[in-house]
Amino acid sequence: MKRKPVVSSNLKSVGYDLNTRILEIEFHNGSVYQYYEVPSNVYEGLMKAPSHGKFFHAYIRNVYRYRRIK
Repeated sequence: MKRKPVVSSNLKSVGYDLNTRILEIEFHNGSVYQYYEVPSNVYEGLMKAPSHGKFFHAYIRNVYRYRRIK
């Protein structure tokens, strides 16, 4: 999945697949996670948020099923 770089102290890049509703996040420590069944408006909110990290912790982390892929 192609990810877009983001300016964040925690997140390095973010990708989203509209068809599968998979959100993929790469962190600065090198780990990559996929979050499942994420609505497109949540992805859009993450990308528009003034703080990507705060949005992630409030609306994605521990909300959606996920798997570490790297």
